[in-house]
Formats: sequence, C-alpha cells, structure tokens
Amino acid sequence: MKHARIRYEGSVHAVTVEDNSAVRLEDGRLIAAEQVEWLPPANGSMFALGLNYADHARELAFAPPTEPLAFIKSPGTYTGHNQVTWRPDNVEYMHYECELVAVIGKPAKNVKREDALDYVAGYTVCNDYAIRDYLENYYRPNLRVKNRDATTPVGPWIVDAADVPDVSNLKLRTWINGELKQEGTTADMIFDIPHLIEYFSSFMTLQPGDMIATGTPEGLADVVPGDEVVVEVEGVGRLVNRIVSEADFFKNNKA
Repeated sequence: MKHARIRYEGSVHAVTVEDNSAVRLEDGRLIAAEQVEWLPPANGSMFALGLNYADHARELAFAPPTEPLAFIKSPGTYTGHNQVTWRPDNVEYMHYECELVAVIGKPAKNVKREDALDYVAGYTVCNDYAIRDYLENYYRPNLRVKNRDATTPVGPWIVDAADVPDVSNLKLRTWINGELKQEGTTADMIFDIPHLIEYFSSFMTLQPGDMIATGTPEGLADVVPGDEVVVEVEGVGRLVNRIVSEADFFKNNKA
C-alpha cells in the first residue's frame, strides 16, 4: 500500500494512493492525482549519507568511506512531488541526487542489524540537490550545500515495507528533460539500510517519521532553471521536480 500527504481544497489530508492515478481521502472520496498538491510524505529529521555508493566515490576520486558519512537535513528543506526547487543565482554547478529513503516506523534505539528492517515503516524517494560551489569537503557537506529551503523533493508517497521485499537490488534513475542521465543500483551501496539503522540507533533514538536517505550512485550533471528533473527508484516511486531561478522562486513564495 502507498500512503501520502496531500493538500486538497485548502486542507491537508493523509491518503492512500490507488494505481498512482488517484488518492482516497479519509472520508472515502477518490480524487484524481492531478487535482491535489503533493506534500512530503514524512516530516521527521532526515539523516543523509555522503559517498555511500562505491561507483559515486570513484566518480569523485575518493576512497570508499570506512564508516557512514552522515549529515542532517531539516524539514524546511523538504518539498513535494511536482513542486519547484530553486537554483541560487551566480552558482556554477547544482546537481541532483536520486536516493532511496527508508522511513522509520517506531522508536529505534540500540537496534541490531538482524532486527533493523522491523523498524522500517516503508520507503520513499528523494532528490537531494547539492550546490557544488559551496562544497568545502565531500566528507563534510556544509549547510549552504544541503540545507536550503525547498531544495529536497521527497515523495510522492511511502510504500509499505512489506511491498518492497528486497531493497538491496533496486534500480535508480534520473532524467533531465526526458534524457536519462543517471542509472545505478542499490546493490552498489557501501552501507546498507540494516547497517545504517544499527549505526544511528547505537548513539541516538530514531523516531517514527525520521528518514534515512541512503546516498546516490554515479552520474551527476548540472541543472538550470527551466529543467524538469525526474528521479525514480524501482518499485518505490517516480518523483518529478522543476528548477526555477532564485528570483522567480522567492517572488512566488514570499513569506
């Protein structure tokens, strides 16, 4: 089953998704997908991984890490399916990152690897845009690289964990304006989801709604205003996002 959060007629609803073309509201009404505003399906903290794919580490000429390289993204960075993301003015390189995301379903502390997947409610997709200009060190991505408002599309929905029985060999793909630019597989992850849950829960408590974004494979490219970027994880979802300029974004999203 797929679960989503949407805005419809001015109200936020928790819905189930039927055949990717319609959502069912709590009162049973069936609404066409194009009639709703898609919101990020979870809004806990996001724990993101750097260099978690062996091919991506090679692409950047780094040795594979020996322990997870993690950073936190705040909920203000999230945006939903079919929404826009802005490219800052006067930067040289902004790239997408197609990622599988594990969504935590119950408090997790000191979880052993063999039990880790019992704590996953389901899976979603994110596009963890990065501003390469501000990257001081791939091992320490700073806030200007990864924590800008509305620069992490998440969604469109959460697929129940039981409906994705094997997350260890899923294809990941990214298209820019219909052209395939990135293709990889979760089989190339350095630290898999059970390892990551064991690692994080060893020193903190993961809460329901928290997300673990598991990194991206090789194949990055620059994106500019006007581009449509589609990221897809096999068996989980296809997430669409459009790039606008900084001026256009803030003109249309005034506080």
